[in-house]
Amino acid sequence: MNAPAKTEDFAIQAPAGVFVETVTSVTHYTDRLFRFRMTRPAEFRFRSGEFAMIGLMVGDKPVYRAYSIASPAWDEELEFFSIKVPDGPLTSHLQAIKPGDKVLMRKKPTGTLVLDALVPGRRLYMFSTGTGIAPFASLIRDPETYEKFEEVILTHTCRDVAELKYGFDLVEEIRNHEFLNEIVGDKLRHYATVTREDYPFKGRVTDLMVNGKFFADLGLPPLDPAIDRGMICGSTAMLKDTKEILEAAGLTEGSNNKPAEFVIERAFVG
Repeated sequence: MNAPAKTEDFAIQAPAGVFVETVTSVTHYTDRLFRFRMTRPAEFRFRSGEFAMIGLMVGDKPVYRAYSIASPAWDEELEFFSIKVPDGPLTSHLQAIKPGDKVLMRKKPTGTLVLDALVPGRRLYMFSTGTGIAPFASLIRDPETYEKFEEVILTHTCRDVAELKYGFDLVEEIRNHEFLNEIVGDKLRHYATVTREDYPFKGRVTDLMVNGKFFADLGLPPLDPAIDRGMICGSTAMLKDTKEILEAAGLTEGSNNKPAEFVIERAFVG
């Protein structure tokens, strides 16, 4: 496998029409998950919840994958939350980045997990597994989310307890933020579950929704298409199962062109 290009080579090798940004910090959560932050181009605009194509020069070719932008639209830097795939064309290299290294980013963001793709409602559910929490990391730190919804419920399901830490760090960051804490107040609720270890909330969130434990734990009624909205990001199986549950409750899938009661992100990282 070819080694990634050295930092000093980027200016020469980077494709035209691509941003070349500098890594500012890297946090490794487990042997499978890490977060990194990098500089944000002054002209780069995106809606919270969208994704960008992130890449590295591997040998003499750029390799890109879709990454949800985990930072909110107002942030001066860009944040991403990634898995580590030992043989992944990109992540096998990306997991080794450190502050000062360069990362490629295509200039146009896109995605369906945006507030504009939902019709107005009262309660917003964000269903995520693994790194699928990334777009919601952006949305739960965006004041517009709380202007549009009275209650925001972030769900995060992982295999092990250690993999939940990023989500807990996000909520703690909001609680300690000088202006976000005041805006969010008690509107944000965080429901984390694991599937492979003992934990107060154990199991796939889809199973917990079907058997009613999810709603009982939160003290909420079943899904109501009149007031409830949903966003889904995670594994292929989770997307399918959650979509079926929401549709069975009477919610309809929406898009940027046709807003409705729930939306799904189908971009993946590898």
